[in-house]
Amino acid sequence: MMKKGWDEFEIGAMLRTFDGSIDNIAGTSQDDRSYSENSSYTASVADWRLIKPIFNKDYCIDCQFCWIYCPDVSIISRDKKMIGIDMDHCKGCGICAEVCPTNPKSLIMFPEQSEDEAEIASWPAKDEEK
Repeated sequence: MMKKGWDEFEIGAMLRTFDGSIDNIAGTSQDDRSYSENSSYTASVADWRLIKPIFNKDYCIDCQFCWIYCPDVSIISRDKKMIGIDMDHCKGCGICAEVCPTNPKSLIMFPEQSEDEAEIASWPAKDEEK
């Protein structure tokens, strides 16, 4: 099969992320999945990013919304617990931060050059409901 460049696909083309069976793909570790050659999993796309999500585990309730909605499979979850972000594949779309239900959010978007530790130290305080 001849490889196509990104601008050679027909409008509406679908690229499959995985080869073979995907019966238990959610229960399969990222390292054990059979990724297609067409998948961005094998190539870093982090240099596209202008803003990045920073994860504050102190506010996370492990709802898995970020994992479900991430279009790039960049949320790393093990045993239904959020453990981090695959920054090699995160494009900085912000969907994870948008769907996060915690108060304050456990994922907030910051400029790419931000230092994680400094941003976590300045994290918004929890709003107390009256």
